[in-house]
Amino acid sequence: MDIREFGVEQWMNAHETSARWNLAETCCDSLTLGALLELAGPGAGSLNDLLALRLDYGEIAGSLRLRRAIAALYRTRQAEEVLVTHGTIGANALVHRTLVGPGDRVVSVVPTYQQHLSIPDSLGARVIPVALRPEDGWRLNLDALRAAVTPGTRLIALSNPNNPTGALLDEDTLGAIVAIARAAGAWILADEVYRGLDAVGEGQTASVTDLYEKGISTGGMSKAFSLAGLRLGWIAGPAEVLRAVSVHRDYDTISVGRIDDHFAAVALEAKDAILGRNLALSRRNRAILAGWIASEPRVGWVPSGGGTVALLAIAGMMDSARFCRELQERTGVMVLPGSVLGVEGTVRIGYACASDVLREGLARLSDHLAAGPA
Repeated sequence: MDIREFGVEQWMNAHETSARWNLAETCCDSLTLGALLELAGPGAGSLNDLLALRLDYGEIAGSLRLRRAIAALYRTRQAEEVLVTHGTIGANALVHRTLVGPGDRVVSVVPTYQQHLSIPDSLGARVIPVALRPEDGWRLNLDALRAAVTPGTRLIALSNPNNPTGALLDEDTLGAIVAIARAAGAWILADEVYRGLDAVGEGQTASVTDLYEKGISTGGMSKAFSLAGLRLGWIAGPAEVLRAVSVHRDYDTISVGRIDDHFAAVALEAKDAILGRNLALSRRNRAILAGWIASEPRVGWVPSGGGTVALLAIAGMMDSARFCRELQERTGVMVLPGSVLGVEGTVRIGYACASDVLREGLARLSDHLAAGPA
């Protein structure tokens, strides 16, 4: 199977460990185990509880405790409609490999996380991109989607909130997407790993799997829950899909680690405390970022509607990869070049790091901009 190099991950692998001020990180400021247990409260137990944990495979689909905690994130799903995976990246890959084959028509909303383009392409599918445009405020053009989703379309793939723009699809728009999918008989795969961090309201947008009988939602412990090190994700969707996914999963994952499963359950049972912490952090930092952009004449953006990332347009920047390399070499600040996302002339910033890291990184970015055009 031939597949394109994963642009984002290749860049992160090459540059992340040497960054002093990492503004390319997409997770909310990571928790320590101690901080997790403190947020979870006395009822969560202690590290001593792990001493009796038998390190066998555990429940192959994920522990019932964990699957119940994941199902509680949705309006309509039960534990048997949840399958635990190795991160959201594993969840997305499994859904594509299960549902998509040679000749299938897959419609992908772009820009997006590259999985949703490169995996179906590698499987022999015909991938049709539907582009979000900055002049539309990165809002999805439903007429363009409707034109792309012809009868017999196999799958519509999207991320909500969107990575890398931060654009948010509200429930009314999701309902319109569902109507388009239903008319064509298409599945919808919604990568919802940033769900829970909306810029306004209670912070929790609707999930596709609650709105559509052929809606599949993926999520994980990394972005909104600050626990990327657990490497734990999930698929929420119809039981028939999970049964088919399980066939593929047996060949690569079998099960996730029991320690990861345990702490993910602890975190999700304390979801109000963790999401409260991270929602406050993301909103505070989004305001810091907005204020900085307003002071920088070369920088523009469409304010993000949710999540932890945004695309910044930098006037006069002709080569975003060169810009990012020079920025990191001179200042220690890391951001992601838009070229690896198919959006040249931009950089993607992750703004849900510790607030002092964001402030210092932006100040150094200002110094770099002041030194002259890239």
